[in-house]
Amino acid sequence: MRKVQKLCSLLLAAILTGAALTGCSQTSPGQESGGNSTPSVSTKLTGTVATDGSTSMEKVIGALGESFQEQNEGVTFTYNPTGSGSGIQAVQEGRCDIGLSSRELKDEETEAGLTGTVLALDGIAVIVNPENPVTDMDMETIAKLYTGEIENWKDVGGNDAPVVLIGREAGSGTRGGFESVTGTGEKCQYRQELTSTGDVITAVAQNPDAIGYASLASVKDSVRALTVGGVAPTEDTVKDGSYVIQRPFILVTKSDAKLSEAAQAFFDFATSADAAQLISDAGAVAAN
Repeated sequence: MRKVQKLCSLLLAAILTGAALTGCSQTSPGQESGGNSTPSVSTKLTGTVATDGSTSMEKVIGALGESFQEQNEGVTFTYNPTGSGSGIQAVQEGRCDIGLSSRELKDEETEAGLTGTVLALDGIAVIVNPENPVTDMDMETIAKLYTGEIENWKDVGGNDAPVVLIGREAGSGTRGGFESVTGTGEKCQYRQELTSTGDVITAVAQNPDAIGYASLASVKDSVRALTVGGVAPTEDTVKDGSYVIQRPFILVTKSDAKLSEAAQAFFDFATSADAAQLISDAGAVAAN
């Protein structure tokens, strides 16, 4: 009897010891155990996304960048508003992840290894001071104003005052788009050539005799957009093509270079259907 009791005691001790060892062999999340358990890997996105280029894309890219950062707190997003030409050059030289252009890439730029992806479409609004009585012009009249063939507002139904032509600097995507559509390339007689969309809007807002052009997404109440051939620049008229002065917003990348994980994630987000409402709210028409 005593032998049986002793044997049972030994068996119970062995069972308890085995249970204790089993408990000690368990690992907390993220720790390896005997090479059989999978470590816990964090999927949190980190890093930076640097964009550079078109000032006309400020509202659109700002909205996208802000939303992306809110979803990815470990990522720093930056936007450098230097103009389309400078943004294209920046990505080519490796000074940013994604360039921003408000014009199509030129043949020599694609031949140099750059790829353009259309993010959105944007109308180029022809803007005047709110005090200007002129409300509508056709394309031919706009072209005659900018090439200096028409020099006084009275000739187009306005006040007896000289037309002050405001435009963007050479290399601007907005300027390239405007001159291409109106057929005024290399012919415009600018009084002022300014380096940002905001500067053009400010200049027109301060001068009742001025006329300028600006991204529809950036137009403020301080100026008034003309109808062109009776068609107002709106998201719908840009989308259906009835408003003819429009151009693309483009994301520029290197064809032979892989984006960082963070930059690729932003690119995928910006060009997805999920971003369409953000782009629309910023005044442009999403390509997706």
